[in-house]
Amino acid sequence: QVQLVESGGGLVQAGGSLRLSCAASGRSVSITIRAMGWYRQAPGKQRELVATIGRGGSTVYADSVEGRFTISRDNAWNTVYLQMNSLKPEDTAVYYCNVQTFASRDYWGQGTQVTVSS
Repeated sequence: QVQLVESGGGLVQAGGSLRLSCAASGRSVSITIRAMGWYRQAPGKQRELVATIGRGGSTVYADSVEGRFTISRDNAWNTVYLQMNSLKPEDTAVYYCNVQTFASRDYWGQGTQVTVSS
């Protein structure tokens, strides 16, 4: 089992920045995780990928956030971050942390609200 706790959401004006954090805990979590990432879901829309980072450090970004958002993780693979710069109103959503394990299981955080005002 992997438990995820997110933090860092909030209200920000367009053009501003926020940093999301997601702390993972659980038995042998650091060697269990294959990839960590962030997804988001806006009202009335499906959940979508924002960014992921794999065990080897490879990253994937949604086209809509490329160049503005940066995903990173700590060396212990306990925490994943999402630095969000140049925020736009269309970035408003609930952001969810996701962990994929080598056993092909998915875990999700509870979500953190990000609201960008125009």
